[in-house]
Amino acid sequence: MASSPAILPITSQSTAADTTQQIGPTPAFRSFINHISTTVQTGFANRRPWSELLDRSAFSKPESISDATLRIRKNYTYFRINYLSLLAVVLAFSLITNPFSLLTLSGLLAAWLFLYLFRPSDPPLVLFGRQFSERETLGLLIVSTVVVIFLTSVGAVLVSALMVGLGIVCTHAAFRAPEDLFLDDQESPATGFLSFLSGGAANAAAVAVAPAVAARV
Repeated sequence: MASSPAILPITSQSTAADTTQQIGPTPAFRSFINHISTTVQTGFANRRPWSELLDRSAFSKPESISDATLRIRKNYTYFRINYLSLLAVVLAFSLITNPFSLLTLSGLLAAWLFLYLFRPSDPPLVLFGRQFSERETLGLLIVSTVVVIFLTSVGAVLVSALMVGLGIVCTHAAFRAPEDLFLDDQESPATGFLSFLSGGAANAAAVAVAPAVAARV
């Protein structure tokens, strides 16, 4: 008897497409990164010249606490992007000089991004041979965040860096006379980096996480 011809396995286009979609970053992650990149570029484009920030002839002692407070408010409105950049530099320097804190925060951020925010709901998370549900994954990440921030030196490093940065910014703003600055009262109170830290960050997270949330539901 003639042997029957061998049957070759056929890979459907849908299976191939699903495999292709699983390779590389998810659309939510790409949207999140693109939004951050656009926000940072916009912020740097709107910053004031550093020479204007460091103009020695514009420094003078404030007459009173109320005068210093008024100067801080006006200078922050004008040099907002520069001040936020300075805070970021102080924070980055503090983390670089504390490698343990830098590595710990980087690992924590990577865990949130790749284990929960941008991870597809299927297949479920499996670690050390155990399968974790969505609630268990979220609970572990929250507990890990609390432990890292409040029970290690990471929290102290972040707080000290922010205090030093705020001290530098407030001291400069209090002694920098804003009379020579062109203050636009119609300017939006939150642009550039500030919008990213407040409303912009919320919008970016909403845009980026929406597909992942929809998939989980």
